[in-house]
Amino acid sequence: MAAGGIGLPLIREIQSILPGSDESRFNLSLFSKPLDKYDFDFICECVSNSGIKGIDLTVRKAGKVEPESVESSLPRLIAKAGKHNLKVEMIVTGIATASDPLTEKILRTASGNGVRYYRLNWFDYDYAKGIWETLQAQRTNLKDIVTLNRKYNIHGGYQNHSGGMIGGPVWDLHELFRDFPPEFLGSQYDVRHAMVEGAYTWMIGMRLISPYIKTLAVKDFIWQTNGSKPEPVTVPLGEGMIDWDIFFKLVKDLNITAPLTLHVEYPLLEKNEEELPLLRQLDIIVRKLKKDADFIKGYLNKYQLTKS
Repeated sequence: MAAGGIGLPLIREIQSILPGSDESRFNLSLFSKPLDKYDFDFICECVSNSGIKGIDLTVRKAGKVEPESVESSLPRLIAKAGKHNLKVEMIVTGIATASDPLTEKILRTASGNGVRYYRLNWFDYDYAKGIWETLQAQRTNLKDIVTLNRKYNIHGGYQNHSGGMIGGPVWDLHELFRDFPPEFLGSQYDVRHAMVEGAYTWMIGMRLISPYIKTLAVKDFIWQTNGSKPEPVTVPLGEGMIDWDIFFKLVKDLNITAPLTLHVEYPLLEKNEEELPLLRQLDIIVRKLKKDADFIKGYLNKYQLTKS
């Protein structure tokens, strides 16, 4: 795999200037987190049988691939996925700085084995320093990360996440990204978290950072009240509050081209199903994943974002 990966950055550079099929620009992967406790072959069976074409693999502490073992583990799992006709073109990491000795090891290994996108860790505001000052400090930090991304021809995506972290308001990402090349740094845009933070304004933030949106995280949610505190709860696609017509129309109108990662943050198995034989668990999981995958494919077709 290592020998075979030497020419991949050059191949990807050539592919990037050639016209590709619409389908290839909106590949659907499954974020592996909810299945990470299983054997990787079982994960591949679940993903493949559900009609999903790829795996968005966790390469972070307590993930499917531990960062310290990335050079041996990641190529092995990518090869296994290939045997199931699955792509691993995106990974989720804990990368926060270029100076961490594991950062370059992860990016070099990922890029050399065909990974095109990775997700960064989240950043916190330093309230003592100030909001604006925090963003400027992180811009300096990201400058070094972009240098590595350019070296390995890989895109680093920052997920907007609700809950008070940088990127939650989405608008701050425009300040964070401005002047950086979108092909090496941008947004893993998460419409669920964007709507939690801005129920009526999320589409404005999406418009603002659209040139930097290079991957799309897809999930749905409802509000539930815990005592007097409202809490967002993730549900299967189409059973929540996201207006998917607005979302996919914006993707089309803003000319966003990005692979999708399906985030399943609702239970794939009920408590009484967790002790069932693996084949029964697989059937239940596949049925739920396929429902979400078919939902996404339906909207991609509706808005002519992929070939039928």
